[in-house]
Amino acid sequence: MANLTITVDKDTLLKARQRALQQSTSVNAVLRTYLEQYAGGDEIHRRTTEAILELTEQSSASSMGQHWSRDEIHER
Repeated sequence: MANLTITVDKDTLLKARQRALQQSTSVNAVLRTYLEQYAGGDEIHRRTTEAILELTEQSSASSMGQHWSRDEIHER
C-alpha cells in the first residue's frame, strides 16, 4: 500500500475528524474508500447500468401502452 500526503485547512481537518469519530471510522479510512470509488468510477457505473438493465428485462411490470401526465402520477 502507498502513502499519500495532502494539505488541508486545519478547520476542515478538525471537522472531518469529528465527523469520522461520530461514524466510528477515521479520516484515513474515509479518504481511502473515496479514492477507491473514484478510481473505479467507470467500472461502478458500468456494473450499475448492467444491473438496472437486467432488472428491467426480468420485470413483468407493464404500462400496457398507457401514458400518464405528471399531474396524474402525483395526484393524491
